[in-house]
Formats: sequence, structure tokens, C-alpha cells
Amino acid sequence: MIRRKIFAVAAIASFSAAALSGCSSDEPEESGPTEGGLIAVIVPELDNPFFAAEGEAAVAKAEELGYTTTYQSHDGDAQKESDLVDAAIEAGAVAIILDNAGADDSIGAVRRATDAGIGVFLIDREINATGIAISQIVADNAQGATAVAEEWVAALPDGGKYIELTGRETDTNAGVRSTGFHSVIDQHPEFEMVAQQTANWSQEEAFTVMETLLQANPDVVGVIAGNDTMALGAVAAIDAAGLTGQIVVGGFDGSPDAVAAIKAGTLLVTGLQPVILSAELAVEQADLWLKTGSTGQPEKQSINCQNITIENADKYADWGLSD
Repeated sequence: MIRRKIFAVAAIASFSAAALSGCSSDEPEESGPTEGGLIAVIVPELDNPFFAAEGEAAVAKAEELGYTTTYQSHDGDAQKESDLVDAAIEAGAVAIILDNAGADDSIGAVRRATDAGIGVFLIDREINATGIAISQIVADNAQGATAVAEEWVAALPDGGKYIELTGRETDTNAGVRSTGFHSVIDQHPEFEMVAQQTANWSQEEAFTVMETLLQANPDVVGVIAGNDTMALGAVAAIDAAGLTGQIVVGGFDGSPDAVAAIKAGTLLVTGLQPVILSAELAVEQADLWLKTGSTGQPEKQSINCQNITIENADKYADWGLSD
């Protein structure tokens, strides 16, 4: 069976339109039952399917537990995030589920919510502070990146030149994943990194960056990327250059589009993050904290990732693997 609940299509449809509308407006949309109070869900860019999936999962779980919700995006902008947190405080939210805009830049907003008596439950990304948020629930990015790199290295037994695409510098996950990649790759002197450049988690930016890098380095044998959107941007650039099948690409997140690329043979591996599980756990812990004053868990919590390759891609469904 699937390790977590898979959304019913009707349930997704019922709140997605309101959520997306709220993200583009200064006034958040509210939906769902009323008895539990308001939970504000704030995530990064919704054009990234990972962030959309976690936001929708958090909303669905909160409404299942009897809360009203607001669902908005800060678009990676710390000032917009700060404004959204202030709006949640003003609206009388009882808890905030937050995938933050920056490990340092988000501390102030989290602290203001906490000082206002609102529990903040962080998902996906940590902040560089403890004792402010109630929970910080993240994937074990070091473990996941190491596993991806091991699979990627094994596919290139002769080594060669490669490119690394990194995430946004203000995001701790970007550095942790890069360090995890290099903990494996740097043990193999047959590999030479000819470029390491950020594409800021963006598929479009990764495509542009890779076009330029491939022109300067047409003999690269591999690309390893800090998330799937950048990996897919690299795949598209490789295809545009007529190099499909000649360059091995690895990604991270476990997105549906990445798994489709694995099945198509254009992507080797992605590290599946437990995005739905993390979002649901955050809401469940918020519910428990509101009812009992404790989550029963440490503030910092991590969940292991799993590699998805051609061997298990058929077991994938909507951000999960079947047993």
C-alpha cells in the first residue's frame, strides 16, 4: 500500500482554486470547517510542484482536523513572507505552517508569531535558530543527497567532467545537499567539476544556465542538481543541444515530472523527499500542541529520503512509493 494517504482528486480540486487565488491576492482566501480556529499555510513559489504539493497537503490535513485555513505563497521573498506572517497574526491564526524564505531572514517573522502566542511549525527548511518555532520538520537532506550522488557516480564508472547546479544561497537545504553530493563525488578523483552555479531552484533559470555552460563545456558527462526543477531544466538544455543520452543527470525532490523523465530515460535518479508526510506531520503536531501544549517530539525532526530510479519508478504515485 502507499505509505501515506493519496489525495482524492475531488478534494484537491475543492481547495486548489481558492488557495491559488489567495496566493495572488493581498487578501488570503479562507475555506473549510470552523470549529478548530485558523491555521495559516505559507509556502514558497507555487510554480514548483514540490511546494504546491506540501501546501495542498497541509491545507487538506488542517481542514480534515476541523480548522479553517489560509494558503498563500511568499514566492521566496522574505519581506512578503514577513507581511504574510503579520497578516496571519492580525487574523488571529492559532498556528502557522511555514516553508520559510530564508534560514536567517525568516527568524524575525517566526519570532513575532511566537511572541503573539501563535505556534509556528516549519516544514522543508530550517531556520538558523532554535527555541522559537515549535517544530522544524525536514527531510534528511544530507542522507538523501549522499544516496543520489552514490547512484550518479555508479552510473559513470569512468568519471569525467561534470556540472553542479545549486539552489538558492539563502536556503540551508542548498548547502546541505551540495555538501552531501561532494561527500561522495570528491572521493573519486576521476571526476572533475568544471562549473558550479546556482539556478535558484528554477527550471527556467537552469535551462538558461545550462545552455551557456554546455557551450563552454561540451564534453561534460554529468550534471547533478540540488532539486528536480533545476535537473529538468538541465535535461531540456541537454536535449536542445542534441546531447540527450550523452550526459547523466541526477536531481532531488521526487517530483512527478522527474519520475516521468526517469521513465523516459533522460534523468537517472531523484531523491524522494517525504513532502506530503512532512506537511501532514506539521499539521498533526500543531493540532496536538493546541490541544495539549506539547507535540511530544523534539523541535528538530528529520525524515529519510529514498532514491527513485528506473528500477522502482513504477511504484511511484503522487509523491510516494508503494511497498
